Amino acid sequence: MEDRYSLQASTHNWITSAPFFQGLPESIVETALTHLVTRTHPANQVILLENDWGGSVYFIVEGWVKIRTYNLEGKEVTLNIIGSGELFGEMAALDEVPRSTDVITLTPTMIGSMPAQNFVKLLQTEPLAGLRLAQLMARRLRQVNRRLRLRESDSQSRVADTLLFLAEGQGKRGQTGTEIPNLPHRELSSLSGLARETVTRVLTRLEKKGLILREQDVLCIPDVSALEKMII
Repeated sequence: MEDRYSLQASTHNWITSAPFFQGLPESIVETALTHLVTRTHPANQVILLENDWGGSVYFIVEGWVKIRTYNLEGKEVTLNIIGSGELFGEMAALDEVPRSTDVITLTPTMIGSMPAQNFVKLLQTEPLAGLRLAQLMARRLRQVNRRLRLRESDSQSRVADTLLFLAEGQGKRGQTGTEIPNLPHRELSSLSGLARETVTRVLTRLEKKGLILREQDVLCIPDVSALEKMII
């Protein structure tokens, strides 16, 4: 009984905080979530595979996942890392083509899946839902464009931008600054396009300058504007 209550509380908190659902009429949200199925997954579990057909759209209730693909040389490339309140799998639901990326959990994660037809119906019947989705996709496109512009920058700029990218998408305000997950260096390496050893050196340098604080599970940015100044 306690587990069921905890699940309901987590889902309710997610609904009220998820940007996609903000401002939508409560009755519309309840109808859209009628067929939502929520499951928990351990870290490093594949949720979606590239070329799978898209029968559902997924919402992250708790935890973090990475969106990945592979380049022509077969090297893994992390396209994005997203967390609570975000959604994924919407592209395949909209254009009815196979998935274009893999999705893997980075931490223990709770994910809600909605049938694609329910998601599409929500967009068709509630204009604000379509606007929220457009805003989400525009933000992700801006982030990708910024990262592409920095591909020729020095390693410090690229690591700093990667941390700011994560803070912008999923940063939480803590007592000592903006908090993001203290991800494995291999994930930051793939996201920034740098060698893991280079990422480790830059993080150590930033920590010595007081621009980041690292604990076991959390990386804190005390002053976002100060870290932004490190980008050349």
